[in-house]
Amino acid sequence: VGGTNPIHNKKPKKKQTEEDEDDKAFKAKQAADKKAREEMAKKAGGKGPLATGGIKKSGKK
Repeated sequence: VGGTNPIHNKKPKKKQTEEDEDDKAFKAKQAADKKAREEMAKKAGGKGPLATGGIKKSGKK
């Protein structure tokens, strides 16, 4: 409820900066993956129904 309690601050500040760097790298990777996925979706735009049909068939067996 009140301010920053040392008991709850389990991570030291040094580790926090390391995590921030990892987080930036992770977010950059996620953004690149999302961009790639969007481009793939555009390319496969005309084939959308075929793709969903394939997914449905694999579920039925």
